[in-house]
Amino acid sequence: MEAQVKRRVFLLLVSCIWVPMMVLGGTENVTVSSLSRPKVVKFGALFTVNSVIGSSVMPAILAAVDDVNADSTVLSGTKLDVVTQDTNCSGFIGTIDALQLMEKEVVVAVGPQSSGIAHVISHVVNELRVPLLSFATDPTLSSLQYQYFLRTVTNDYFQMYAIADLVDYYGWKEVIAIFVDDDNGRNGISVLGDALAKKRAKISYKAAFSPGATMSDIDDLLVSVNLMEARVYIVHVNPDTGLSFFSKAKKLGMMSSGYVWIATDWLPSVLDSSDSNKDTMDVLQGVVALHHHTPDSDKKKTFASRWKNLKSIQTSRFNSYALYAYDTVWLVARALDLFFKNGGNVTFSDDPSLRDTNGSALKLSSLRVFDQGQKLLQILVGMNFTGLTGQIQFDPQKDLIHPAYDVLNVVGTGLRTIGYWSNYSGLSVITPEVLYTKPANTSTSNQHLYNAIWPGETIKRPRGWVFPNNGKPLRIAVPFRVTFEEFVKKDKGPAGVKGYCIDVFEAAIDLLAYPVPHVYILYGDGKRNPSFNSIVNDVAQNKYDAAVGDIAITTNRTRIVDFTQPYMESGLVVVAPVKETKSSPWAFFKPFTIQMWGVTGVFFLFVGSVVWILEHRMNPEFVVHRGNNSLQCSGENTLSTLGRCVLIFWLFVVLIINSSYTASLTSILTVQQLSAGITGIDSLISSPDPIGVQDGSFAFNYLIDELHVPKSQLRIIKSEAEYVSALQQGPKGGGVAAIVDELPYVELFLSNSKCIFRTVGQEFTKSGWGFAFQRDSPLAIDLSTAILQLSENGELQRIHDKWLSNNECSSQNNQVDDTVLSLSSFWGLYVICGGACAVSLVVFICKVYCQFLRYDPETEEPEISEPESARSSRRSLRSRSFKDLMGFVDKREAEIKDMLKRKNSDNKKQISHSSDVQQNSPV
Repeated sequence: MEAQVKRRVFLLLVSCIWVPMMVLGGTENVTVSSLSRPKVVKFGALFTVNSVIGSSVMPAILAAVDDVNADSTVLSGTKLDVVTQDTNCSGFIGTIDALQLMEKEVVVAVGPQSSGIAHVISHVVNELRVPLLSFATDPTLSSLQYQYFLRTVTNDYFQMYAIADLVDYYGWKEVIAIFVDDDNGRNGISVLGDALAKKRAKISYKAAFSPGATMSDIDDLLVSVNLMEARVYIVHVNPDTGLSFFSKAKKLGMMSSGYVWIATDWLPSVLDSSDSNKDTMDVLQGVVALHHHTPDSDKKKTFASRWKNLKSIQTSRFNSYALYAYDTVWLVARALDLFFKNGGNVTFSDDPSLRDTNGSALKLSSLRVFDQGQKLLQILVGMNFTGLTGQIQFDPQKDLIHPAYDVLNVVGTGLRTIGYWSNYSGLSVITPEVLYTKPANTSTSNQHLYNAIWPGETIKRPRGWVFPNNGKPLRIAVPFRVTFEEFVKKDKGPAGVKGYCIDVFEAAIDLLAYPVPHVYILYGDGKRNPSFNSIVNDVAQNKYDAAVGDIAITTNRTRIVDFTQPYMESGLVVVAPVKETKSSPWAFFKPFTIQMWGVTGVFFLFVGSVVWILEHRMNPEFVVHRGNNSLQCSGENTLSTLGRCVLIFWLFVVLIINSSYTASLTSILTVQQLSAGITGIDSLISSPDPIGVQDGSFAFNYLIDELHVPKSQLRIIKSEAEYVSALQQGPKGGGVAAIVDELPYVELFLSNSKCIFRTVGQEFTKSGWGFAFQRDSPLAIDLSTAILQLSENGELQRIHDKWLSNNECSSQNNQVDDTVLSLSSFWGLYVICGGACAVSLVVFICKVYCQFLRYDPETEEPEISEPESARSSRRSLRSRSFKDLMGFVDKREAEIKDMLKRKNSDNKKQISHSSDVQQNSPV
């Protein structure tokens, strides 16, 4: 009985507790969750405290922990605690500290700042399932290999692309990268190389130094890079030792005009977190640097005002890493709050793969696995809130969205913002927050920055490269020509070569604002012209720095080298022998083809007949001489509108034909005819006759590859004397029908040969001659500008007149076949004239037919008294014949009009008489 009573009391107590909980309903989860939450949850912080980054990060982390614990809306009932470990700028010690941190069963690890340590620790957290929120910027840490790695600062991948956009914006093609030879340095510069390649730029030299390099090592490195051509330096080093580079560069004179220094975000981090003195800023004058962009906000201003009152501060100022650290702690707090609300528990279990070996003091078994680490990681990746640095949200690669940088310029005693960069719209003077509200636009025309002040206190954009005093001279390949030595040939002078091409190159070099030491190297054996394709290929393969000579700019060559602006127009033409045309008594027939003569004669007769038909009824000259056809043909005046219209069209046709005939006849009487029937490139390649090509010319490959001329049909011409003999012998005498060559050679050849040959047809390719340089050579751009200046000031023409003869032959041959006029050129005129005649005839016929229908032949007969019934019977029996119509057509217009008037008058009288009879008749 007593047991039953106790049982009933227990059930009553349970119901008193359970029923209210069920009634509350909506608060049930919160209550249960609060019961499962730990009182304290720990996360770890792994940084080098006494460093530029650590001195800003640690106070920010401690401040954020205090703010989280003071906020009752986050982690209610649970205190957030931080466990710190100091890595002491050592990769080994940092790794040990990270393992010790994992022993303390933290749910999240924040840090480290070192990419080397982050690589090692990422393997550890993967095994222990502890999310790692790191400030390491190494781009390779975004790999899928590191599942639990989450970066809470901007990835260096975007910073390197920002630098590539800067280099491209200012038009530089080569840079020298100076970096620490560690994971962060190597991998960052590797991405920079890829980014520059997409802009057709490159890293010409990678100047790496060890993390423990001495000042002597740095000095030697700067001396070596100063001997190189590139003057754009990208400095990607550690913030704790970076300033020493610029001090050494200042002593070596490398902070003067002509040099470009671009620093990554380490430099603004140093300057932001320290009270920079005047000496430091003097060293950095003109340097351009990237700085993490964080939008201005009230939260950011409030944090800045609190900085000097925070715990553990070492400096009176802070850098952008302090803002990222503060947001990272709040990211952890908000994620843990959601983790606990979703029923998460902080529990750890042993990892069977971690067992202490006999005699080991590492105690690996103390490292335990966070059971719900995967769940917490998914919550962290999906977080979205606004912090001091802006929107905190991650993309699928676990990078912060909206990466952006400020582009800063060290000027005077401070940093000046000259623009911004974002992966959304590239370089701009508008803040990224404004651009995010507009459509993305990364086009070249949309890239803008304010003017920068460069080293040497100049706003003029540095060229970015020079020929150093201790550098090697430019190795220039020059074709050792056998033919047409006026363009380039061997010489006994100091340069070793001379000619038109050499003078143009030297004149262009003299216009540059810097010296260009160079040496000419003859290419070829001097027995035959070298292959110009081989010269270009050797330049592309770095056997020579450039090639100067009569080098044609072709599509295939531009794929492997860079050419300057053309200094000589060129193109392929056909040259063939000619002979004088003998005079002929029938030469006046030659301007027109037989078909043309026939059609013109027919139209003379046709138009004359049409005019006669239109005029003979009203023109007095035709009327007076009616019956005399010869006299009718001599009529001079036209009176009818239709006749005049026909004559206008015909006179227009005659005017054009007469002018064309005169011009053609004049040309025929003074023309030189080709000895062969070659009229141009089309007729040449369609015939089986041999074709001559200059030795070494690109015309050989062009005819085979582009025009599909059989190789067996081509003959290599190796000398100017062979040019003459091959053309004079012709295909039947063992020579060639014509020669295909470049226009400058042909003009010189025609002049030297006293113009006994002529070009045939039109120039069928358009190109030019230029100087070839290795890809992305800045010298090609500067020389192009110099060549344009030579053209504008007349120096290019003066050099041309010095070397090349002004006795030009006619470049285009007026051949008989070309000057003969055929019907195909004039059929449109004949169609217009014929159409005008046809329309006039149709109108005339319609007019005459209408008159004929009203015409009554009886009106012409004398009136004889006869009964009306007899007259009607006779009219009905008589029909109008074709003969009547033709007779009507031949009548004078005036007669027809008079007859029609009389008929109308008679009709009116009859109608009036009939009306009177009806009125007088009895009803």
